[in-house]
Amino acid sequence: MIAAMSPDPNAPAHVLVVDDETVLAGMVTNYLQRAGFRTSVAHDGVTAVERALAERPDVVVLDLGLPGKDGLEVCQEIRRSSDCYIIMLTARSEEIDKLIGLAAGADDYLTKPFSARELVARVQVLLRRPRADRVVEEPPRTTGSLRIEPDGRRVAVDAVEVELTRTEFDLLNVLSARPKAAFTRRQLVDAVWGADWVGDEHLVDVHVLHLRRKLARVSDAVFVEALRGVGYRLGPCQ
Repeated sequence: MIAAMSPDPNAPAHVLVVDDETVLAGMVTNYLQRAGFRTSVAHDGVTAVERALAERPDVVVLDLGLPGKDGLEVCQEIRRSSDCYIIMLTARSEEIDKLIGLAAGADDYLTKPFSARELVARVQVLLRRPRADRVVEEPPRTTGSLRIEPDGRRVAVDAVEVELTRTEFDLLNVLSARPKAAFTRRQLVDAVWGADWVGDEHLVDVHVLHLRRKLARVSDAVFVEALRGVGYRLGPCQ
């Protein structure tokens, strides 16, 4: 998987804005540029995929409802070759839309109408997270049949590699660093999204759900335990 990367490490981060509402896309782009980001725009799904693969943006702001290919298809296609951050935009408030968007590989979501300032803040928070191409000197961790390699951002169960999104890996990495500790949602938010992240902390539940499902495909062991009224901890990992 190709990591999102600006051609010049000192260049401003690149945000691709994908929305068929041209006025909204222009407003969001304007706010991002004023905040110091480089931007590009796509107004349909096909163009969005082409630009994401060609330009390798650091963040994609992706509308759910798009002509050509909808946001879910675009998100899935981008995820096959890039680990850039994806913020999904939806005009609908139903919880199922948010769940589906995160299942497709999005890292965060906003429901329309939203504040452009809040969107810029969400982008800034995501970019403060450790990059996948950063050199990390951490030894592999092995707990039962589960092996986590922080430096290579790899996870395997009984030597079978499990492909995770960036957010899913980050959550598992935090839990595995202290395998006997119980983490609250807020603690996981602070560790993965940052202490200044503002939003629904139940976002953690959705990402953990997808993480557990992916691990369950290769083993019957319980790798992440849900603690009622508390949060999560690394499971027995037999």
